[in-house]
Amino acid sequence: MKHYWSRLLALVLVVVIGLMGCSSGGGLSGDYRQDTLDVIGVLRNAIELPQDAPEKGEVQAEARKKINDFAARYQRNGSLTGLSSFTTMRTALNSLAGHYSSYPNRPLPAKLKQRLELEFKQVEMAVARGN
Repeated sequence: MKHYWSRLLALVLVVVIGLMGCSSGGGLSGDYRQDTLDVIGVLRNAIELPQDAPEKGEVQAEARKKINDFAARYQRNGSLTGLSSFTTMRTALNSLAGHYSSYPNRPLPAKLKQRLELEFKQVEMAVARGN
């Protein structure tokens, strides 16, 4: 009987760990194109929010989470590494994440905002083309 319970417990643990590993999408659907556009929307909201807005901290935290979730889900997907939308998106995400890490309490410089907006537009056009 003890042998039966230990095998059952092992099986339950494997199933639980497997399900938890599969659910680490962080709110992303798994559809690269839609997820990319959704992340861009969240990041634009974080960038355009005034520095003195009361919800600025929450919005930045959500932006950081989306950046991490996007990177975790798609960085190892070999079929995406050749897409121009993916490389440009990764550049934009790295720039914004770097600013948030290095200067968490400072506003985004205008030059960085302009560059991010340009990169977001390039990504949107590339996603629309399927590239």
